[in-house]
Amino acid sequence: MSIASNPTSAAFERDARQMHDDKPLSPGSIAIGVIIGRMSEFFDFFVYGIASVLVFPRLIFSFAGDPVTATLMSFAVFSLAFIARPVGSLFFMWIDRRHGRGTKLTMALFLLGGSTAAMAFLQGYDSLGVWAVLLLAIFRLGQGFALGGAWDGMASLLAMSAPQKHRGWYAMIPQLGAPFGFALASALFGYFYSNLNSADFLSWGWRFPFFVAFAINVVALFARLRIVASPEFGKQFENSELRPRPVSETIAVHGRDILLGAFVPLASFAMFHLVTIFPLSWVTLTGGQSAGDFLFVQIFGAAVGLGAVILSGLLADLIGRRSQLMVGAIIIAIFSFTAPFLLNAGSKGQDAFIIIGFGILGLSFGQASGAVSARFGQAYRYTGSALTSDLAWLVGAGFAPLVALGLATKFGIIFIGGYLISGAICTLLAIKLSRVLDTVEHQAPSK
Repeated sequence: MSIASNPTSAAFERDARQMHDDKPLSPGSIAIGVIIGRMSEFFDFFVYGIASVLVFPRLIFSFAGDPVTATLMSFAVFSLAFIARPVGSLFFMWIDRRHGRGTKLTMALFLLGGSTAAMAFLQGYDSLGVWAVLLLAIFRLGQGFALGGAWDGMASLLAMSAPQKHRGWYAMIPQLGAPFGFALASALFGYFYSNLNSADFLSWGWRFPFFVAFAINVVALFARLRIVASPEFGKQFENSELRPRPVSETIAVHGRDILLGAFVPLASFAMFHLVTIFPLSWVTLTGGQSAGDFLFVQIFGAAVGLGAVILSGLLADLIGRRSQLMVGAIIIAIFSFTAPFLLNAGSKGQDAFIIIGFGILGLSFGQASGAVSARFGQAYRYTGSALTSDLAWLVGAGFAPLVALGLATKFGIIFIGGYLISGAICTLLAIKLSRVLDTVEHQAPSK
């Protein structure tokens, strides 16, 4: 049925764009919307990640018998969101094609915020028994499923606005949402953890950040809908540059690029949770300093990471995005030899691990988004980037806290260095292979 005979949300979006023809969006306005959107997503995930260390092992997995096993169980549930995310992408792309980007984003962000806020009402295992575990898993799956629908194409819209000589700078802008989201989540948890006794924090203090998540998602929704309703977005959509394509068609055309693209940012994504969630669990379980103090050290680390993300944009424009990613992977590989010793060196060593680690992460992560979308033609960039991002996060980051803590507690902290260096090697090999394939394609005679 045509849009004309059935006024779907897609038609309403087109009408909204016509109403805003006299109010064009500047690249700066798009950038702010992108940052707010990414910050809300990362805030939701980091609120859960921090709670998976400080709250859920004691509240939901109290039956585990010891803190390490309880935390490993909590991290297993943490991974569920990354498994659900590709499924969410498939579902919400269908919603996008049938009912429009506005409907898709509204559904996805309300589900994301609702799943996060619902966790705030959870009672512990002592009250609900196994239902506490099942409900936590369901809400976590809801987070991941919703995040698959939160892919809005705005980073691609920003990239299309980028001058040729400043693509690295524009590519790093969406990545700024991660340190902002992590710092805000850490500040909220750090405040309540440091100012409440253990019983009050476990009873009600931890719940407040989850309520905040819903409010932030509402703000992010309006910021993103404003861009979706803009004539700039509409023009690119009508030109098929931001239009979702069928997944089977995208895989048929760009299957190799999706696979390679998922491994290019692997070093950065493996590092991602090893400087955010995993070290908090290590400090909590083994000591060195209080978790409250450590959260505020991580906030400082996030500020360092923010500066490094910005620096990555400048460097990428000087040496190229691929070279920037290769340099980042090499630095991560070097850091992997010292990281375990820093984590085991008491509070000063742990602080150094966080500050240095966030700096290295920012340099690498700052160009990860651009690396994901760089290999796709404009017609397939929206769907291809979403699928590649889902796969990259699943392989590189989804199981990082679980694997790192399992290796460290069973075989020793030295093994997290091996985990990091494996990610760096995958990134370097993927970049090298993509260069070889590009060279072969360029040299191949046209048919």
